[in-house]
Amino acid sequence: MVAASQPAQVPARGRRADAVRNEQALLDAAAAVFVTSGVDAPIREIATRAGVGIGTIYRHFPSRADLVIAVYRHQVEVCAEAGPALLEAAESPFAALRQWVDLFADFLVTKHGLANALQSGDSGFQALHTYFLDRLLPVCAQLLQASADAGEITSGIQPYELMRGVGNLCIGHDSDPRYDPRRLIELLLQGIQRSQR
Repeated sequence: MVAASQPAQVPARGRRADAVRNEQALLDAAAAVFVTSGVDAPIREIATRAGVGIGTIYRHFPSRADLVIAVYRHQVEVCAEAGPALLEAAESPFAALRQWVDLFADFLVTKHGLANALQSGDSGFQALHTYFLDRLLPVCAQLLQASADAGEITSGIQPYELMRGVGNLCIGHDSDPRYDPRRLIELLLQGIQRSQR
């Protein structure tokens, strides 16, 4: 599951800090429920997990589509903001890349059921894929470049290829409990790593 993070957006002027924190907690709770129950989970399940009333959710997000979009954008921001922080804190660029890919895989699991919602024709969903690529491709590129510059991975790996590969490995996770995409993701990462002799 994707860990809670700093707020995804700078609070609007005049918005109380506790209101922003409450909204972030609500988004984290909704993301956790989506992992286990999909995006069609009952709103009351999300409210219970967040420790708020159903009315609070509808006050922030008038429709289910609004909530799904907000959770999706929040999780994209968690991944986007994590890249530079991991690069600064990890013992090596490749360690940061590995941690980021793990976070990215968590995000993909959070999207459980989102594919159907994205094809529902709701206009709010149409821009999400572009937003996803615009925010995450540069972060992945930065991590790949730093790892290549440090001589830890083969150079020339494209961020879209890596993200698409990880995404494809995550397909089927929710329909087959015997399938563990993380084992194959680890093999993928080992495959791009240069041997340190």
